[in-house]
Amino acid sequence: MNTKERGSQRRVFLRDSALAMVGMGAAPLWLTRALYAADAPSPRKKILVAIFQRGAADGLNIVVPHGEKAYYDLRPTIAISRPASGVPDAAIDLDGFFGLHPSLAPLKPLFDRKLMAIVDAAGSPDPTRSHFDAQDYMESGTPGVKATGDGWMNRALPQEPGRPSPVRAVAVGATLPRSMAGRNPAVALETIGGFQVLDAKAGQAFQQMYTEAADPLVRAAGRETFEAVAMLQSIQKQPYTPAADYPPGRLGNSLKQIAQLIKARVGVELAFADVGGWDHHVNEAGQLAALLREYGQALAAFWQDMGDLMADVVVVTMSEFGRTARENGDRGTDHGHANCMFVMGGGVRGGKVYGRWPGLAKEQLYEGRDLALTTDFRDVLGELVSRHLGNPSLAGVFPGHAPRFLGVV
Repeated sequence: MNTKERGSQRRVFLRDSALAMVGMGAAPLWLTRALYAADAPSPRKKILVAIFQRGAADGLNIVVPHGEKAYYDLRPTIAISRPASGVPDAAIDLDGFFGLHPSLAPLKPLFDRKLMAIVDAAGSPDPTRSHFDAQDYMESGTPGVKATGDGWMNRALPQEPGRPSPVRAVAVGATLPRSMAGRNPAVALETIGGFQVLDAKAGQAFQQMYTEAADPLVRAAGRETFEAVAMLQSIQKQPYTPAADYPPGRLGNSLKQIAQLIKARVGVELAFADVGGWDHHVNEAGQLAALLREYGQALAAFWQDMGDLMADVVVVTMSEFGRTARENGDRGTDHGHANCMFVMGGGVRGGKVYGRWPGLAKEQLYEGRDLALTTDFRDVLGELVSRHLGNPSLAGVFPGHAPRFLGVV
C-alpha cells in the first residue's frame, strides 16, 4: 500500500472514529476553538451536487420515448401512455418525442424555463449487470477497472492554495461514498442537527491523541476531522427554516441538509446524496411512481429553497445502469444497460434532451435486449467538472478517458 492510499484510509478512519463520538452533552474545548464559523461567509464558489439512484432506475419509464412505437410493443402493461391519449397518468410531453413520467410533473416548469436538461441513452460503457460492480465503476469514474483507489468526486476538487474548508466535500449518509474517497478531505454526515458531543473530557483527550501523533498523515487527518465537526456544530446553532416544503423520505431530507450547508456559505463545493429502491423486477409501475414522486418533489424543493444561490449550483443525477427494454413476466424489468441523467442549475442549457437516440428496434438494442449507450457518463460529468467547477485537469479525474462535451453547460 502506497503513502497516498494509507493517507486516504487513515482520513476515512479518523473521520468515522471522531464522528462516532458524537452524541448528547456539553461541547469540549476543541469545539469552542473552531477555526471556522457559519456566520463568517466565504467567497461564493461553484457547487456540484451529485445524486445516485441505487438499484438501476428504469430510464425508459422516467424519460418516456412516447414517439417510439417499439417502446409500446416491448412494454404492453408497464409503458407510460402517450401524452395525447387522454389517460390520466399519461406522459408529460417534452419535445414531441420524449416525455416525463407523470410523477415528475414538478420538474416540467424547470425544463420549460430551460433550467433543466436531460441526457438520454447515457451511462457506463462497461457491460456488467452487477449492481455492486456497476456502482463501483461509476463512483470511481473508471469503468471496468477495479483497482482504482479513489473516487471521481474527490479527484474533481480543484486544487486550492492554503487550507480549504473542512466541509468542502460533503456526503449525506452514514458512511463516505465511494465517489468521495481519496486524498482530499471529505465528510459524511447523516444530519447536521445530530452533531452534539458525547463527553467533553473524552473529546479533549481524543484531540490531544491525534495532534501529538508522530505520523504527519494522522495529525493532518485528525485536524481535518476536528475542524469539520467544529464547523458543523457551529452551523447547527444557527436557526434554519427551509424556503420550500421538502417531501418526507431519504432524498428530500438529504437535499434539505445539503441546502442548509450551502446557504451557510462555509465553503461547500461538492455534495453527494443517494437514494435506493430502484430495482423493480416485479410490479414496477406503482413502486416507480412513488419513488419518482419523491424524486421530483425533492429536486423541485431544492431549487426553490436555494433561491438565487442556485446560480452557482448544478445538480446531476445518475444510476448504475438501466433496465431491459422489454418488460418481464412479472410486470417488471431486469438489469439493462443505458439510462438517463438529469442536469439542472445555473449555467445549464436546459429545455432539451441531449444524446443520440439509438432506437428500440430489435437490431438497435444492445445485445438484443437493452437500450444502447450513446453517451458515456464521464462525458457529462467531465463537462460539469471542467466548465462548472473550473477544473480542467480531466485526465486526472477520469484517467484513460477524454470526455467529449455535449454543450449541456
